[in-house]
Amino acid sequence: MKKGIHPNYYENAVIRCACGAEYRIGSTRPEIRVEVCAKCHPFFTGETRFVDTEGKIEKFMKKYGHIYQAKKEGE
Repeated sequence: MKKGIHPNYYENAVIRCACGAEYRIGSTRPEIRVEVCAKCHPFFTGETRFVDTEGKIEKFMKKYGHIYQAKKEGE
């Protein structure tokens, strides 16, 4: 392998989740932050939880809400 072209490898890199869980892995970055992990993901916990960090539903309803309301009233 060529010298000096590969990124540094960190043996004890940390993945930090928004729920507070931490995992130690090997990575080319010393710290990785995530919003959802295996400890808090609804698929693994069995909880029903909704995550909308960017307001995508509000944006969708603002743009297409009139179609949804018309369809709902027609039923």
